Amino acid sequence: MHPALSVIVFTTASGAGYGLLTWLGIWAVAGWLPANRGLAAVSLALSLGAIAVGLLSSSLHLGHPERAWRAFSQWRSSWLSREGVLSVATYLPALLFALGWLGIGSTSGIWGLFGAVSAVCAVATVICTALIYVSLKPIQRWNNGWVLPNYLVLAAMTGALWMIAVQSLFGILDRSVVIVALLCIPLAALLKLGYWRFIDRTASRSDAGTATGLGALGRVQLFEAPHTSENYLMKEMGFRIARTHARKLRTIALVAAFVVPMLLTLLELVLPMAGVAFCAMVAAVIAMLGVLIERWLFFAEAKHTVMLYYGAERA
Repeated sequence: MHPALSVIVFTTASGAGYGLLTWLGIWAVAGWLPANRGLAAVSLALSLGAIAVGLLSSSLHLGHPERAWRAFSQWRSSWLSREGVLSVATYLPALLFALGWLGIGSTSGIWGLFGAVSAVCAVATVICTALIYVSLKPIQRWNNGWVLPNYLVLAAMTGALWMIAVQSLFGILDRSVVIVALLCIPLAALLKLGYWRFIDRTASRSDAGTATGLGALGRVQLFEAPHTSENYLMKEMGFRIARTHARKLRTIALVAAFVVPMLLTLLELVLPMAGVAFCAMVAAVIAMLGVLIERWLFFAEAKHTVMLYYGAERA
């Protein structure tokens, strides 16, 4: 599949924003969020800002962005529509949570409840985003059980890393957030490695024979290309990446998204606060770059079954 930059930015930015909002909501319910308006302002601006950037970026992929509102009407049958509805609905409890923490200086009682609802809505939105791809049966590399947990844990990981970065900037670091990040990073790495192992070793369910219904007669091969020039399907669904390039990009993604953030986060356990703030910010930024590469590969390595009609032996 053609890796559209707008969708890559959308899934990466919104995932981090929803991940951060989730941890803020959980910490509010637990009573661990300090009544610091500066911390509240930066944390909420970063979270809601990343979500807004992601949603706006996603609209750029549409042929007619001005018609994006129509997607909200299909929530009964479309995960894309459900995602849109939930993404907007999340703003209501999140803004009420912000009113309590930032305006009143409290995250207890009803304000903590708004934080909890925000966290639930954030997780539900990430699930809907993942299920957009999981539900696409013509793309086997998305239609499997690895995609949903990958999306959830990557959002949790990047959200935790940004929470550490913001807290350390204000010198109010809750070490339990560091522990959460140290648990999320290796789990996210294992899930990503598991996904790559799955798509490398699992044969697709379709080939030219099953696509044409002629498989019983023998091996089916393309006799002549159906088009004399590239069309929309070939451009959007026939994107190809060399195996050697994919391996290199996977290595870069692993190092940037998981190895470097893990090492820097471990350092945060022993460094003074100034060193923690520097390491935390670098870890969060590098992790985002790593996830961007990982998400690019997620699209670039996907194969649509429609390409079986254009000469591909397997989808």
